[in-house]
Amino acid sequence: MAMITPAPSLVFKVRRSEPELVALVDPTPRKDPARAIRDALAKALVFYYPFAGRLREGPNRKLWVDCTGEGVLFVEGDADVTLEQFVDELQPPFPCMDELLFDVPGYGGVLNSPLFLIQVFQLNQSIFVNLI
Repeated sequence: MAMITPAPSLVFKVRRSEPELVALVDPTPRKDPARAIRDALAKALVFYYPFAGRLREGPNRKLWVDCTGEGVLFVEGDADVTLEQFVDELQPPFPCMDELLFDVPGYGGVLNSPLFLIQVFQLNQSIFVNLI
């Protein structure tokens, strides 16, 4: 029986920049925050294109991301309630989950589906963003 030799300790160097506060480039859009989030997401996906792909299963059940550029799912909605009205209801179990979280038909699986579902809801006087 062959003896397994332990791998040598991994040695590497890390370089980091100093923390930097990144400020707004333009004034905050007050008219349509969902559109601002959707537009910013579309621009970010150019640089982070694997997130716009699909999870595939290869030989031996190995998972991989197919960089198809198909995009992520984005759902926009509104509700006639304020965040303050939820009081303690924002703690699990969340009783209003079925009303606020949209289950997109046909996208329940992991394989061959968008990697992210982003939901933006305009509430009275606030906004609710959910990333799945």
